[in-house]
Amino acid sequence: MRQSWRFFVCWLAACLLVSLAMADESAEPAEAAERKAAELEQSAVEAGEDGPATPADAIEKPEAQAVDPGGEAPLDDAITCLARSIYWEARGEALADMEAVANVVMNRLAHEGFPDTVCGVVRQGAEQGACQFSWWCDGRVDEAEEDAAYAAAKEIARRALNQQLSDRTDGALYFHHRSVLPPWAAEYAKTVDVGGFAFYRPRGGGSH
Repeated sequence: MRQSWRFFVCWLAACLLVSLAMADESAEPAEAAERKAAELEQSAVEAGEDGPATPADAIEKPEAQAVDPGGEAPLDDAITCLARSIYWEARGEALADMEAVANVVMNRLAHEGFPDTVCGVVRQGAEQGACQFSWWCDGRVDEAEEDAAYAAAKEIARRALNQQLSDRTDGALYFHHRSVLPPWAAEYAKTVDVGGFAFYRPRGGGSH
């Protein structure tokens, strides 16, 4: 009996060590991706989107997918904030629609009239109760619910931050679903329709 108990304790300890080792390994790509994303978003703010990231600076696909694997992490890094915006604004739409939503976030990031971080762009307006991205303050749970759709959103976010994503919106800073027509749309110049969304930019080049 005593030997069986010792065997069980040893087995349990071994399992814990393996679990910790696996957790450490999965944390490393996520941390690398978050670090690169922070550097890339700062580059976009300082110099605009002037070309794709170099291979050494680019976020790799495994790194991006290692970030927030359960879709439940706090919104405190560029990949999570961008991916969650893509997911909630365009979940269920075509990939082109999801990419266009990412374009708007990145266009705002590179524009002097908006916050200088992806999370800042996504959260803008929350303090006044008028969020720029409605999902952020609609009162609903923000955790991603569909693994495949969230994985697709993270891949699009990775490419956007790497500046490997073509701008489908022609420089748009605003958008809405084509099933509605908000009053503000008349104030802006439409750039393009992409799938279920219409995209706009200011007529005079400002942010408002």
